[in-house]
Amino acid sequence: MFKNQPKGLYALALANTGERFGYYTMIAVFALFLRENFGLDPGKAGLIYSSFLMLVYFLPVIGGLLADIFGYGKMVTSGILIMFFGYVALSVPLGGDTVALVAMMGALLLVSLGTGLFKGNLQVMVGNLYDDPKYSDRRDAAFSIFYMAINIGAMFAPTAAVKIMEYAQNSLGVSKADSYHFAFGVACVSLIISILIYYVFRNTFRHVEKSAISSKKENKEAAAAAELAPGETARRVVALILVFIVVIFFWMAFHQNGLTLTFFANEFTAKSSTGLQSMAFDVWNLVLCILIVYAGFTIYDTKSNRTRGIAGGVIAACLGILIYRYCNLDGPVNVEAPIFQQFNPCFVVALTPVSLALFGWLAKKGKEPSAPRKIALGMLVAASAFLIMIVGSMGLPSPDEQAKLGDAATLVSPNWLISTYLVLTFGELLLSPMGISFVTKVAPPKLKGLMMGGWFASTAIGNFLVSVGGYLWGGLPLWVVWSVFIGVCVVSALFMFIMMKRLEKVAK
Repeated sequence: MFKNQPKGLYALALANTGERFGYYTMIAVFALFLRENFGLDPGKAGLIYSSFLMLVYFLPVIGGLLADIFGYGKMVTSGILIMFFGYVALSVPLGGDTVALVAMMGALLLVSLGTGLFKGNLQVMVGNLYDDPKYSDRRDAAFSIFYMAINIGAMFAPTAAVKIMEYAQNSLGVSKADSYHFAFGVACVSLIISILIYYVFRNTFRHVEKSAISSKKENKEAAAAAELAPGETARRVVALILVFIVVIFFWMAFHQNGLTLTFFANEFTAKSSTGLQSMAFDVWNLVLCILIVYAGFTIYDTKSNRTRGIAGGVIAACLGILIYRYCNLDGPVNVEAPIFQQFNPCFVVALTPVSLALFGWLAKKGKEPSAPRKIALGMLVAASAFLIMIVGSMGLPSPDEQAKLGDAATLVSPNWLISTYLVLTFGELLLSPMGISFVTKVAPPKLKGLMMGGWFASTAIGNFLVSVGGYLWGGLPLWVVWSVFIGVCVVSALFMFIMMKRLEKVAK
């Protein structure tokens, strides 16, 4: 899995991990912040939340266009600096009036613009590492590793957000509404770490910072070799647009994790947990489980008895610590709604080696699905995740009715949400890293930044459509809410299968 990869992959992945940790710390509490601090109803909070997500993922189109002209490295550095100032502005508590709302909008615009310059272009640079024939056959695996690194940052983010808010309230006497700003401040620190990683290890990837256009004067021969016939360029662009259309509806459903699924956690899910289940809400227990998974794969993958012995020792130590922590549980554990967002990134990190091993095994048999086919399967898996929510919501009132019940409200087991996140993660691993890999492979050389921006633009539209969940949340039965997301995922998967031959042809 990690063997024979260019060093630049790990440097770029770690730089992205720092940035994503800050972003997901902020996003874990953002929807709740909008309701708590400004008193917004679910629909308005959902509109602001989804509009922000839309900008975060749409502005990489502009960032990619600029990078194709001026180079990827310059845009990445500019993006980090702009993001930093945006998070600094969010960290300042200004209250809940109109002035504070306008100031927050300005800060969100800076974060969105900075992300647009940073995110897509960093991933193009990762793809450029694999234009070298020496590494070309490891592109899909590389993006799985890169995606895993992103989620390491995201995995710790909800815990960081909850803990820093608790510290602000309990130790500093800050009100709950103002404590959210401390969570936003974490992003400032993480960006400083990110830029340090980028520049300390820059020599490992400096050669992929330039775009085809920006390097043309320096290497006219290489630039000419990168030219494609107009017909081939058009064929590739059309294929990518077809994928982008499908991706819209995946993200519309998937990013309900920050909206309706968080509302469900806040309004319908038990507020405490005991016994074995309660251990899932401590991120360090999840880390120990992840270490067990990776050590197990190390035993399977290595031929060294010494390495196997070390991996076996790691498994034994992790199991021992988990047993000790279980035996010393001290009563019920409080379950805050934002903490559920740690499960998706945790599952990404834990399941990445499983995914790579499965597809590696299928590849050896000549049966590995193509990237477009994995994307279509990912849509069907995502649909099944919301089927779990339908089952878990049976017998529950609508959100409006639940609010009227007060202390008599019915609360369900956290396991419904945890299971949903597990299945959603399977779908994400089939779709997201494979889709990014597909874009970097198929995009015409002179349009790499723009096409990666197109991937994020489709994500942006999907994120804007997340707001549909906010408007559905209220008087409708919960099964209707979840059925909407099942429907869009299934229809998108069918469209993908219909277009499969064209997509697989261009991917060869």
